[in-house]
Amino acid sequence: MIEQTIEQRRRSLGGGLEVGRVLPHAGRRMVGPFIFFDHLGPLDLPKGVDRHVDVRPHPHIGLSTVTYLFSGEIMHRDSLGSVQAVRPDAVNWMTAGRGITHSERFEKARAMGDHLHGIQAWVALPREDEETTPSFAHLEGDALPHWTEAGLHGQLIAGSAYGLTAAARTYSPLFYVHLELAAGAKAELPAAYPERALYIAKGRIRVDGQDYEAGRMLIVSPGSSWFEALEPATVMLLGGEPIGERFLLWNFVSSSKERLAQAALDWQAGRMKLPDADHDEFIPLPAGTLPPQALPSS
Repeated sequence: MIEQTIEQRRRSLGGGLEVGRVLPHAGRRMVGPFIFFDHLGPLDLPKGVDRHVDVRPHPHIGLSTVTYLFSGEIMHRDSLGSVQAVRPDAVNWMTAGRGITHSERFEKARAMGDHLHGIQAWVALPREDEETTPSFAHLEGDALPHWTEAGLHGQLIAGSAYGLTAAARTYSPLFYVHLELAAGAKAELPAAYPERALYIAKGRIRVDGQDYEAGRMLIVSPGSSWFEALEPATVMLLGGEPIGERFLLWNFVSSSKERLAQAALDWQAGRMKLPDADHDEFIPLPAGTLPPQALPSS
């Protein structure tokens, strides 16, 4: 049964880069530990695209960022020294923990043009792991189990589902799956988790006799749940065990509002290390991010 339908809201990230924001939503903050879900593109980036489309160095705490592409290429650089392009059917999994900074740039697009389409998600960390040591992993191939059956190709990005387990280190029980379905193909959501959702990135599907189009996330109640593709479709499945209330402030996630304010002050004061390979510019803390009482006295 569908508990709720969330339609993406278009958001500009600046420089001409626009995304479909799905989570967080006023009516649904999280699905399991997933606290943020952006649909990138589909967007054609012309050869020589302006550098303003890039996402300059910026900070995170208390979460793992998960970048997964259907097409295109994004170059990642972070304060651990990682320099890694992410391409289709691979994943960049960055755990911020107590603090990390990174940039995401479109260098392939500048050189030859590119067609960008993908998903960026944030997975909140359990309270006991919010201040864990930052880490970065690039995963592809056998690290992301895949399977093919009648009219369906699936890839497990993270967690456990369908008797498979992906290689990314996760800190709480979850699943994250990419499915490509031919028209008429059917698939079942993993049933072992209390919070589940599917997101239609392309095409149309039918659930419980109701048709849904691309750009919608469906929150699905526990139990056996199947859906059918009405045309070729790209669908993301996600969910897991809830980890408790989390607060967001700009790019920061925490169970503590005080910790969020401290992270913002640290970034504003230049106390968070920039990537060694990308340290000449950064995104300033947006005006109004901190309430007046959180600002240091002059």
